Amino acid sequence: MNSKTGNAMDVIRRRSSTRGYEPVPLTEAELEALLHAGLQAPTATNRQEIHFTVLKGDNPILGEIEEEKNRLRGLVSPEHNFYYEAPTVIVLSMESGFRWSGVDAGIAVENMALAAEALGLGSLIIGCIRDALLGDKKGYFSELLRLPENYEFAIAIAVGHKAVEKEPHTYDADARVTYL
Repeated sequence: MNSKTGNAMDVIRRRSSTRGYEPVPLTEAELEALLHAGLQAPTATNRQEIHFTVLKGDNPILGEIEEEKNRLRGLVSPEHNFYYEAPTVIVLSMESGFRWSGVDAGIAVENMALAAEALGLGSLIIGCIRDALLGDKKGYFSELLRLPENYEFAIAIAVGHKAVEKEPHTYDADARVTYL
């Protein structure tokens, strides 16, 4: 394995979901690197239709999303909010009706998660707010998040300096891979 592939494979092997962050904001350089990783992701027919909305962890919009998520799930005062108090949350939205937008958003968010790990940061890919952002209050949240017209929530990612460490998942390749 050459050094270029070794570095990428090492980052993939190390990355795991972070559920605890230091109260330290990202630097401008860190944030720009993460956004570049997302924007650099390939999209179907090079449509480049994924939009990124950056929020600081103390943004009141996140609190409203948390309340709606909890209401829909019947949760009362969970131990952590959906982004585990990360200093930055990036919401990826997609063009409604373009059949490949969900795939494109998934590629972009994974690029960002791997970039975070390469930068020594933690990340958590977030889908648990889907019902809150696409439910009865879809228009309200779309307006608050300033999503482009005809866009909707796809996925989100929390990013920050790790306060906890977690081992990456193990897997059973024999059970999950078929060779033909």
